[in-house]
Amino acid sequence: MVKRMMLSLEGEDGLDEIYSFSESLRQLCVFKKIERSSIPWRCQLTIGSNLSIEILAYKSMVQEKIITSWTVVDARTLRKEDIQKETVYCLNDDDETEVPKEDTIQGFRYGSDIIPFSKVDQEQMKYRSEGKCFSVLGFCRSSQVHRKYFMGNQVLKVFAAKDDKAAAVALSSLIHALDELDMVAIVRYAYDRRAHPQVGVAFPHIKDTYECLVYVQLPFMEDLRLYMFSSLKNNKKYTPTEAQLSAVDALIDSMSLIKKEEEEDTIEDLFPTTKIPNPQFQRLFQCLLHRALHPQEHLPPIQQHVLNMLDPPTEVTAKCQIPLSKVKALFPLTEVIKKKNQLTAQDIFQDNHEEGSNPKKLKTEEGGGHFSLSSLAEVSITKVGSVSPAEDFRVLLRQKRASFEEASLQLINHIEQFLGTNETPYFMKSMDCIRAFREEAIQFSEYQCFNSFLKALREKVEKQLNHFWEIIIQDGITLITKDEVSESPVTAEEAKKFLAPIENQNEEDTAAVLEEGGDVDDLLDLI
Repeated sequence: MVKRMMLSLEGEDGLDEIYSFSESLRQLCVFKKIERSSIPWRCQLTIGSNLSIEILAYKSMVQEKIITSWTVVDARTLRKEDIQKETVYCLNDDDETEVPKEDTIQGFRYGSDIIPFSKVDQEQMKYRSEGKCFSVLGFCRSSQVHRKYFMGNQVLKVFAAKDDKAAAVALSSLIHALDELDMVAIVRYAYDRRAHPQVGVAFPHIKDTYECLVYVQLPFMEDLRLYMFSSLKNNKKYTPTEAQLSAVDALIDSMSLIKKEEEEDTIEDLFPTTKIPNPQFQRLFQCLLHRALHPQEHLPPIQQHVLNMLDPPTEVTAKCQIPLSKVKALFPLTEVIKKKNQLTAQDIFQDNHEEGSNPKKLKTEEGGGHFSLSSLAEVSITKVGSVSPAEDFRVLLRQKRASFEEASLQLINHIEQFLGTNETPYFMKSMDCIRAFREEAIQFSEYQCFNSFLKALREKVEKQLNHFWEIIIQDGITLITKDEVSESPVTAEEAKKFLAPIENQNEEDTAAVLEEGGDVDDLLDLI
């Protein structure tokens, strides 16, 4: 009977759907979502203003997201109706004064200011396109579009409209021309008038049974992340030997997930990702099923076949053992034992109330005494980084890994880099750095270092980045005065005058000269 069934299905490729019992059991253990047919997206492919082709686009690949319709219910009654949600807006004051929702408005933080944006403004700000669009902007060599530029969460396959012979002939001609010339089309794509436009690449895809264009989104300038790293080739310390290079080459070859049969001229995929279900889906459905059948029991562990899904094939694992051992021998790992300073109980639990202690010394070392316990658990920081420079600066000084001058120079370097971008998020980061710089300068009595930096910063940004200097003025960040550090020669009046615009200062200086009876030469000296 089985033989008769196989012979009857042979002509319709039915043998491809016959599995062994072990394979069948494995398939039954996999949760599958309901498959839905892709809805075609109808549009016109336009080239210039005179040529248009009726097309249908289908989603060939799209990131599948878990749509979990979690509903908040009462834990006892399991009824949604027993839960009532109420959102209340309150002022940030002592009484927490309630504000009606109609009296609230959204705002955009720009520097230290908040710019209000009403719903009308938001509607007017939205991009309005003319509608659906699949317009060819131009053509380029396929080698100019690198694979690293592919982005987005879907891939579209573009076909000619059904029962439209003219569209089929036109699109086929375009596909074959691109294939023969090794070219691709750069396309402007907009799903509908509400969607933001994209720029993507459409390259030819020709198979025995069909042909189409494949569309993939390309990045805009803001989507690119460009980083500069030092060259490994120019550093002789990290130059590998020929033996090391050949060992790594052999390891890569042994870990190939493609098996070629030269005699039969076939290629076998040892790790077919398109046939591997998403382990996240499998775990979710497993837990939901178990909770539905066993409401009071704990969730089970992850099933073994789910854990095995992403394991490398056994054939590859066995094949790479010898090359891996060679790599381990040629790249020995030696543990670097870091010398740690011995901390005594006196260092950790400092007594700041000892008689005869120097007040100035207590002031400079207050940070070290206060943070001695927490510093034991902090990550070792050797320089001021670009991710959290203000915190790195404080930790460096706290752990005494660098002098105040060295740490401040590193911090100033990052501030200049942030200001060079001329972007608001980096302005806020610069402000955090400047605040930390000023606080630590007061703490360590390094008023000269901060005051010199602030004066130089003012000369640099007051003309080129005047809006950033206005943020400093609004936050009241000025020179360190003698009221904050007794050795500082700057008075409170001078610090206040420092934040005044240059024009106002010139007017005040001119008025002072005239009051003292100065002549024209004194005015020229001021100018």
